[in-house]
Amino acid sequence: QVQLVESGGASVLPGSWLRLSCVASGFSLDEYELGWFRQAPGKEREGISCMAVDDDMPFYSESMKGRLTISKDTSKKTVYLDMYNLKPADTAVYFCNARTPWNDQYWGQGTQVTVSS
Repeated sequence: QVQLVESGGASVLPGSWLRLSCVASGFSLDEYELGWFRQAPGKEREGISCMAVDDDMPFYSESMKGRLTISKDTSKKTVYLDMYNLKPADTAVYFCNARTPWNDQYWGQGTQVTVSS
């Protein structure tokens, strides 16, 4: 059974760095495309980063380009999202996502990130 569990969300000041983690179970990180999405209050869920199986060129959204790094540790079955220079507009619930080669998708429960002075 595929399961994704996020952690690392917090309330931080503008300009801060934050690392989100997503522990996966039920599949190998080398099998599925991995990604991070976020959803701010009153807005649609937005894809902000993803890593293909070959993780050659990760995708980053324009809204956060230059402020994100996605990575994975296969031995720990964990996907990371490093976020830099956080802004109040980055306040949202952040979700981990895994997509199979046949386009089934799995989601974590989300972790809250709040950026405020």
